[in-house]
Amino acid sequence: MVKKTDRKMERERRHLRVRRKISGTAERPRLCVYRSNTNLYVQIIDDVAGNTLVSASTLDKDVKTKYANKEAAKELGALIAKKAKAKKIETVVFDRGGYIYHGVVKELAEAAREGGLKF
Repeated sequence: MVKKTDRKMERERRHLRVRRKISGTAERPRLCVYRSNTNLYVQIIDDVAGNTLVSASTLDKDVKTKYANKEAAKELGALIAKKAKAKKIETVVFDRGGYIYHGVVKELAEAAREGGLKF
């Protein structure tokens, strides 16, 4: 009998596999993406010190679109780039969080690049 796959567990396994290879430093922190059914969350993290340097989500008052769709991803990408520039962060390592680089994650990454982040 074929069992149904647990999508959450598979995403977590992909994320752990990616995290073995990438890590954020003070010079080049990690841009981490989390996507739920209702919201998007983005953080810029220094893994060496264990600090979150910058964060943004669709729950913030600065973001007009309150859903986890492509429009909100574009807005969130621009916002995180703006906040990173204010903290003098220019280059980051992109951590897609085990999600496929497609749709919302891709739009967020492209908007962050257009906002001035390099990765």
